[in-house]
Amino acid sequence: MYVITGATGNTGHVIAEQLLAKGQPVRVIGRSKERLDALVQKGAEALVADVNDPEVMTRAFTGAKAVYAMIPPDHTAKSMRESQDRTSSSLAAALERSGVSHAVCLSSIGADKPERVGPVNGLHYFEQKINAIPKLNALILRPTYFMENNFAQIKPIQSMGTMGGVLKPDLPLPQIASRDIGAYAADALLKLNFTGQRTRELLGQRDVSMKETAAVLGKAIGKPNLGYSQFPAFAVEMAMKQMGMPADYVKLLLEMLESLNSGWMKPLEARSPENTTPTSIEVFATEEFAPRFKGQAAGA
Repeated sequence: MYVITGATGNTGHVIAEQLLAKGQPVRVIGRSKERLDALVQKGAEALVADVNDPEVMTRAFTGAKAVYAMIPPDHTAKSMRESQDRTSSSLAAALERSGVSHAVCLSSIGADKPERVGPVNGLHYFEQKINAIPKLNALILRPTYFMENNFAQIKPIQSMGTMGGVLKPDLPLPQIASRDIGAYAADALLKLNFTGQRTRELLGQRDVSMKETAAVLGKAIGKPNLGYSQFPAFAVEMAMKQMGMPADYVKLLLEMLESLNSGWMKPLEARSPENTTPTSIEVFATEEFAPRFKGQAAGA
């Protein structure tokens, strides 16, 4: 039995589906029975549970061949860092108490830093807790900037006719499609060919600046002249808060983006065949971004 936390999220559902397709028994954990039903229909066993409850998680992990452990994001939390710490402590306690031998854990580039990387600070301490578990073989994945973050550009494109944000327009930024993270994790869970504590950065298909991203996304949605503008952090902060995002989360997110701009948050590994993943920004634009953009436009 494989156990997948965050099973309805960007990476978790891919892992669950790929393991089920291989005929593996899978227990999926999530916050919503309705959202888990699609995986149940494919053969998964569902558990609606709070990942912050270490006793429930211990029971869920006990007897598992391996676990996919991640901190599901809670953007509504008054303190995101406190929320992350509760979840990481619960997951680490459950992994240790259950006696699971192998776990693949989702982290991020920048998690080598204990400060000034926004929400990734929480993943730094998650890694430390995982690495302190005796006898656990843990593969910690550190993917780079998610291509799915570009979905936040849909409203600016529709309202202003441009993309924009804090990131520098010409900053080379490795971007990864979350489905590639899920595929990598599923393969690792099937093979279980890792021992001790290891980290693996996942750097996407190539580095792509926001300027190039705008050109590619624009072509896919029929706006070939789409551009990208860098906005001051205070302007982005105001816009995010007006959208209803909690002030604490906005502060952390801006800190992370500024750390990318400065180079404080960056990959440690040189690009290689092992950490390069297949989905290009062009494929993402056609298969993921354009349908989402057109769907939101139709619903406006």
